[in-house]
Amino acid sequence: MNIIIRTDASIEIGSGHVMRCLTIAKKLREKGCCVKFWMKPLVGNLIDYVMQEGFENLEEAMFADMYIIDHYELGIEWEQNIRPFTKKLIVIDDLARTHDCDLLLDQNIVPNYETRYDGKVPSHCVKLLGPKYLIMRDEFIEARAKLRTRLSDVRRLLIFMGGSDPTNETSKVLEALRTIQFECIDVVVGNSNPMKDTIREICWERGYSYHCQIDYMAKLMQLADFAVGAGGGTTWERCYVGLPSSATIVADNQRETTAYAASLGVVKNIGWHEQVTVDTYKQLLGNLLIDNMSEKGIELTATKRSNAWIYEILELKT
Repeated sequence: MNIIIRTDASIEIGSGHVMRCLTIAKKLREKGCCVKFWMKPLVGNLIDYVMQEGFENLEEAMFADMYIIDHYELGIEWEQNIRPFTKKLIVIDDLARTHDCDLLLDQNIVPNYETRYDGKVPSHCVKLLGPKYLIMRDEFIEARAKLRTRLSDVRRLLIFMGGSDPTNETSKVLEALRTIQFECIDVVVGNSNPMKDTIREICWERGYSYHCQIDYMAKLMQLADFAVGAGGGTTWERCYVGLPSSATIVADNQRETTAYAASLGVVKNIGWHEQVTVDTYKQLLGNLLIDNMSEKGIELTATKRSNAWIYEILELKT
């Protein structure tokens, strides 16, 4: 089966869409599919990274058995225009938009996740909704099998505010840590983070561990006692491995999921990034109470079949 994935990464968009599509691409490749990406050379793109992972990048539409679209700026009109190039269309969404597709995947956990696409997709569309369809890399599935009990004493801290960190939350957290000590601090950034060189220098000066564009995030999450992070897909990754965390809302599409996750007790909602200051992070890190976030996160993301979405995609007849 020939499959084309249409997605993008940039400083503004972030890296989340491409990274989860890369997970999907690798799983489909393992099943014998020929997968290619179609990404634009935006500032902060991950084209070279995806090509290093063994996937060709296209510059224009081509015929394929299946298209997978993961892009907030491409909606139903774009989907209808691409129909002549493919037999089946799959959309990955987080925003409950209207689509013309044959399969819809939305892994997010919100109050009405089971019904929020009613009337917004064709009647024949297969809907994969909620936590049992989480998109998880193999490293997270392996970490899930080795869960550890976390104590209330936070010794090891993980900081990851997304691949590009467009609102520069990492720098705020590092400033807050000037007067707060932990035994070990891991700081993770992506290649598209414009402040990565400055962050690396700060980490070197203070003895923090600096990590850039890594493929062992699950290991760091497994080792950490608490994580300072952003909203979005990494929230569910942290829950999946039982890592207590905070979430700063750095994009509008993260508002609902972050608020709901906080209401379930699986994350601390720090709030909208424009209202989050260095002092906000000082208060968080100086008085860390993790309660039973770990257990709640594990329970919320429990599923009988890891990456169940791949079987649904492969069963979608072309």
